[in-house]
Amino acid sequence: MLIPDPTFVMFGKLVLAAVLGMLIGTERAVVARQSAGTRTFALVSLGACMFTLVGWYVDNQFLGYVNFDPMRIAAGIVMGVGFIGGGVMFFQGNGVHGITTAAGLWVAASIGVVVGFGMYALAVFATALTLVIFFGMWYVEHRFKEWYHDSVEEE
Repeated sequence: MLIPDPTFVMFGKLVLAAVLGMLIGTERAVVARQSAGTRTFALVSLGACMFTLVGWYVDNQFLGYVNFDPMRIAAGIVMGVGFIGGGVMFFQGNGVHGITTAAGLWVAASIGVVVGFGMYALAVFATALTLVIFFGMWYVEHRFKEWYHDSVEEE
């Protein structure tokens, strides 16, 4: 049985992470018309996967030589993406905008981490669930708002 070259496996993980991030970002760009879209989400997911792969590789390569925990890299990704997400949100009038996009970026980063650790089914399922939330809840939210505003106007 041939064992695949780890470099090509890592390339595949990076591609999968980027594609899954692109799927989520496409909804943000096309449906929600947000500035953080396909490229942003793909890059966040790709970057999170790359950091995870580096942590995983270093841990496996230097096992016993250094005290290294790849989950520390994942924790750093969570904080870094939180910082990016904070920059996406802004106040306008009495409301805050960009929270859903920031949350989506956070999920895209987690998907990149999951792909980096090789949990492909979980990454694909999380992407599908995120898209269901973005697309499905968009519809439900707008229907509820229409119903609510119609009921308030009748009073």
